[in-house]
Amino acid sequence: MQPHGGGELRPLLLEGKELAVECRRAQSLPKLTISSRERGDLIMLGIGGFTPLGGFMTRADWEGVCDGCRTAGGLFWPIPITLSTGDSAAESIKAGAEVALVDPEGGEILAVLRVTEKYRIDKAHECMSVFRTTDLEHPGVRMVMAQGDVNLAGPVKVLSDGGFKARYGALFMTPAETRAEFERLGWSRVAAFQTRNPMHRSHEYLVKVAIEVCDGVLVHSLLGNLKSGDIPAEVRTRAIAALIDGYFRPATVVQAGYPLDMRYAGPREALLHALFRQNYGCSHLLVGRDHAGVGSYYGPFDAHRIFDEIPQGSLEIEPLKIDWTFWCYRCGGMASGRTCPHEDRERLLVSGTKLRKWLSEGDIVPAEFSRPEVLEILREYYAGLAAGEKVEVKLSGHSAR
Repeated sequence: MQPHGGGELRPLLLEGKELAVECRRAQSLPKLTISSRERGDLIMLGIGGFTPLGGFMTRADWEGVCDGCRTAGGLFWPIPITLSTGDSAAESIKAGAEVALVDPEGGEILAVLRVTEKYRIDKAHECMSVFRTTDLEHPGVRMVMAQGDVNLAGPVKVLSDGGFKARYGALFMTPAETRAEFERLGWSRVAAFQTRNPMHRSHEYLVKVAIEVCDGVLVHSLLGNLKSGDIPAEVRTRAIAALIDGYFRPATVVQAGYPLDMRYAGPREALLHALFRQNYGCSHLLVGRDHAGVGSYYGPFDAHRIFDEIPQGSLEIEPLKIDWTFWCYRCGGMASGRTCPHEDRERLLVSGTKLRKWLSEGDIVPAEFSRPEVLEILREYYAGLAAGEKVEVKLSGHSAR
């Protein structure tokens, strides 16, 4: 499986002597603190996850991606990868200048950007194109509307992985590392399973379906920021490891993580998830109900349909589209809308939102919902939260069924 764009992986993270020289030089450059979302995008550029991009997008790229999922050069890309700043900071930055990009949390210099263009965008237009809404209740819309008014475009030299390797160790794998692991295992057909939640019985069922038709599955957890009330990556990945150890055959699953924040862009984000999983060496992406969705902003299978709407050849990776999945009491196990003939009253719909709600409120979780080893880890996490740390979880959209 070739990386996106048909060439080789293009990691922008410097190494060795070149890295040391650039780090020293960056100390003398003007500093710009970036957002959490921009940090995730920057690290993906650094490790090659966003191959073949060389930096942050120009206005022509932004416009082409918003309106037709194509950069100005014709590369298929479903969501703008941009960096913004406020008016006052933008005034002091001239085209051709270099700026050191600073981590919003630790203050570390993450990269050097050579600014080739400054431009303003219509944020509402980006939101309608990417999220299909301008509703500020949508977390992705809030993120875009809160960013600076001026975008800075240009190539980057990435100097750090933002501490993800130090924090997550072997779980944080680059595309080159996952490709090497798949080769070691002898895998050529590899399905990626995207998750921002601990894996419940429905997720387990999806991954096992994929193992039946592929050599193995990359369970790929988001390690960046989520919306309030979601379960932190350290807890989520530990719960996933317990499930894999107890309920999957050895050498059928690789668990890894990637550094992006969630955008909750539904169908467009499903395309982005497919694109960078191709860079990680996957041949397929599992696409279930309401992939990368939030609330009721998207139909439950809009992310299925969008793969049929993009021009043929846009991506090499293929979707594995899975119908509604649930526990059927009549069938006596997990099933999907394509296999189970029974009525809704015989079914227990399994969703991450419903699981978080029950756990946060201390309710009993049905045995058909999640494995006991997973629930033990999650209950321990919720029991350790202070009262002020608990967020009310509301069932809405497809999770309320």
